[in-house]
Amino acid sequence: MILGISTDGKKEVLTIQVGDNESSKYWLSVLNELKNRGVKDILILCADGLTGIKEAIAAAFPKTEYQRCIVHQVRNTLKYVPDKDRKAFATDLKTIYQASDEKKALDALDRVTEK
Repeated sequence: MILGISTDGKKEVLTIQVGDNESSKYWLSVLNELKNRGVKDILILCADGLTGIKEAIAAAFPKTEYQRCIVHQVRNTLKYVPDKDRKAFATDLKTIYQASDEKKALDALDRVTEK
């Protein structure tokens, strides 16, 4: 599913696709379809860390900034934390990525790193 948020803040479902597999080639075809339907540009595209996704995005929408999804980043980080510490660490991690500005996020990162 691709959800778009317009410059005036309106959310729209741009497409819902079901494919045989999830590959960068598949997503490139989805992005090209959006382009053919009239999507002119994408400011930021948030997705998982699929191999080749950045290149697929750049091929369809060269000016688009790719951002890895925070859910996937957290999930990847937590797999390196012992089971007994995961819940507490996940709570601490939220103080970083939910901070209201960069300064507060860096302060939270220092606290979590120290802990």
